[in-house]
Amino acid sequence: MSDAGEVVKPKIGSYRRHLLVCTGPRCSADGASQALFDSLGDMLKEAGLTTGELRVKRSRVGCFAACKGGPIVCVQPDGTWYYNVTPENMDRIIGEHLCNGRRVDDLVFHQAGED
Repeated sequence: MSDAGEVVKPKIGSYRRHLLVCTGPRCSADGASQALFDSLGDMLKEAGLTTGELRVKRSRVGCFAACKGGPIVCVQPDGTWYYNVTPENMDRIIGEHLCNGRRVDDLVFHQAGED
């Protein structure tokens, strides 16, 4: 039995990349960002990215302070920021970036480490 004041160290399974999806109200209209986040579980599973070496974790973010052109998705640890992430564009990001390591340049609005 643990002390009432003891903090339990959390555990997370290993993963290759982490998708951060802005679900704030100013990025995209009509809940498109939340709908994208909600659909990601099935999309990642279908692509074989929920287990194994290429496993992708996903998290909602309240605001990136980049409030145009959404839905916005950031791929970490790559530091690649995508805009206009429609379901069709998410399919491209999954196939090209998450499965094959090639960013989808026409959807990138910022890349960490580049001017």
